[in-house]
Amino acid sequence: MSELRRPRTGRIIGGVCAALADRFGWDVTLVRVLAVVSLFLPGPQLIFYVIAWIVIPAEPATAAVPAPTSAAHSG
Repeated sequence: MSELRRPRTGRIIGGVCAALADRFGWDVTLVRVLAVVSLFLPGPQLIFYVIAWIVIPAEPATAAVPAPTSAAHSG
């Protein structure tokens, strides 16, 4: 199992479903379908989603590595 972080790529709305799927090794499509289906049931699912969106940190941005420059040697 990996760390619980919202991915920078593959997000649909906030990346909460993708984060849960990555963390527990589930299929992200299944998690998304279950999340949408759960909205038709009574309960505070939408509130929990928004709270998870706020609480679960996003993946850190990868630092841009500058391309190596070749020094021109005159000679």
